[in-house]
Amino acid sequence: MKTIFEKSSGVDGILLDADITSCDCISSKYLRQGEIGLPKLSELEVMRHYKELSDRNFCIEKGFYPLGSCTMKYNPKVNELLASLEGFTNLHPLSSDEDSQGALELMYKLQETLKIITGMSAVSLQPCAGAHGELSGMMVIKKFFETKNDKRTKVLVSDSAHGTNPASAKMCGFEIVQIKSNNRGQIDIEDLKANLDKNVAAIMMTNPNTLGLFEENVLEISKLMHENGSLLYYDGANFNAIMGYTNPYIMGFDVVHLNLHKTFATPHGGGGPGAGPICVTEELKQYLPSPIIDFNGKNYFRNYNLKHSIGKVKAFYGNFGVLVKAYAYILMMGQNLKKASGDAVLNANYIKEKLKEKYLLPYDEPCMHEFVLSGDKQKEYGVSTIGIAKRLMDYNIHPPTVYFPLIVHEAIMIEPTESESKTVLDNFIEAMLKIADEIEKNPSFVAESPHTTPVKRVDETLAARHPDLKA
Repeated sequence: MKTIFEKSSGVDGILLDADITSCDCISSKYLRQGEIGLPKLSELEVMRHYKELSDRNFCIEKGFYPLGSCTMKYNPKVNELLASLEGFTNLHPLSSDEDSQGALELMYKLQETLKIITGMSAVSLQPCAGAHGELSGMMVIKKFFETKNDKRTKVLVSDSAHGTNPASAKMCGFEIVQIKSNNRGQIDIEDLKANLDKNVAAIMMTNPNTLGLFEENVLEISKLMHENGSLLYYDGANFNAIMGYTNPYIMGFDVVHLNLHKTFATPHGGGGPGAGPICVTEELKQYLPSPIIDFNGKNYFRNYNLKHSIGKVKAFYGNFGVLVKAYAYILMMGQNLKKASGDAVLNANYIKEKLKEKYLLPYDEPCMHEFVLSGDKQKEYGVSTIGIAKRLMDYNIHPPTVYFPLIVHEAIMIEPTESESKTVLDNFIEAMLKIADEIEKNPSFVAESPHTTPVKRVDETLAARHPDLKA
């Protein structure tokens, strides 16, 4: 495809009658001399160029996104319409509570809804992403122990955890202690006991975990931690698997973050925007970022009166547009949130069972919303997991998450979500089985994939370390 400069036809798309080489109100030293240097095309040609570029982008409307741990499900377009209502978009963030009752009511009701869904007692909507929610949650835990004059220095993290877990705890000054997984892909209780002492402030867990497996010993882990005076932090990245079936409070967690841009169908990817509210038990309410949204029976207001608050963690009040979309989704779904989780789990198990004969399944257990295969069988033919991922692009399917979690060699992490039909799932299964056969018959062809995309195989390491920002 030609660049817009190569397409320049010499036709000016904008006709100007004014003489821009002279102006009485602007000093001559600020006036441009000579050509501006932009390509010359008609307005229609410019529109066609950018439409052609957009058609080359992959999006949820064009194909399947089986990205493990990312919950790339369909985002109802009505959410965008509601978030763009004039009363929301034209409301200045410094408006008084009196002039912001509609927005404050929405945020308050979203808080109350998230309390029901998680089982927790208090919520802050401020954090603007999952990792930001993690950091805020760990700051709450740190300050909780500081106010009790209890110096705790360690945080336990599973070896299958999202990388943001140890990063968030480390940013709060904690020492990270890695806990091993057992042969079923769950936290090794004996290793946990061996590392549990009075210096441990908390354990950070995802349940279901990053392997897509439910931590069956979560109640025992909760008992061990609380008996030690430690807290439990719940990474809500995989919350899409459990809505309506259980919640973090029942499991014994003290602090929770939710990825609204994953579980509650607001746009995900491309750098944002996101929202990572944190939910806590009654004991930790006074430590939340301030303000929280409150209601006195007559008016909604921003409540700054939190005795041990960690303070503000985001300018104004988080990513408000994302909060609107998430609340709209929750209202539309209602009790069907439970069905969404059930369908997500069903879809993942369906694909897993169909693929486990051709691909190695390191943990052959009933999974939740996602599961992890290994490309080790295909590696024996000389094709690594990245080759499988690239070949899927030729089938108009976005590659799944690969090489994560790190405890699975040649990992292929697949999450179908609940918003895809059986037809789509069968198409994906067929593509994966065909690729496995192709590898056995013609491994070099797959290793050189993709073959049909606008951009062919690239050097990911080189691209990441030396991005060409001028091209």
